[in-house]
Amino acid sequence: MVIWKIILAKNLFQDTKLIKLAQTADEISRCFPVMKQLRTHLVEEEFFSLMKELMDAGYQLAYLEQNKSVVCVAGFKVSKNLFLGKNLYVEDLVSDESQRSRGYGKQMMDWLRQYAIGSGCQALHLDSGVQRHGAHKFYLNQNMDIVCYHFLERIS
Repeated sequence: MVIWKIILAKNLFQDTKLIKLAQTADEISRCFPVMKQLRTHLVEEEFFSLMKELMDAGYQLAYLEQNKSVVCVAGFKVSKNLFLGKNLYVEDLVSDESQRSRGYGKQMMDWLRQYAIGSGCQALHLDSGVQRHGAHKFYLNQNMDIVCYHFLERIS
């Protein structure tokens, strides 16, 4: 199973586009500028250590390169719960602002879907901020349905 995931991650796109799982300090750091566009509170000097902490808890960071530049990133976890069974939850998904509408988000979603299937998941799901209307249109076009509301109480 692990070998299949590595092969899938390395070989899903054979042309100049390549989606990989970030594992080295360099790969993780190269994802920061794009991730910062979604998670504007992030601090570059803290990004690597935060990513390692999240990765120790099962978080994975996939990135798509075009001509040696990171153009799309996705942070996700595979887990199991009573609601969905085994599932892939996309915590973060963003394409570089200057590279949008070029199909990179769709390629990442296709890759995530295949990763979920290869991991034996029954569902792929995510949350999207209510203000992100363009993202909602994109997800609906990716055959996703709006199935619930997400509630939040900030306690500190």
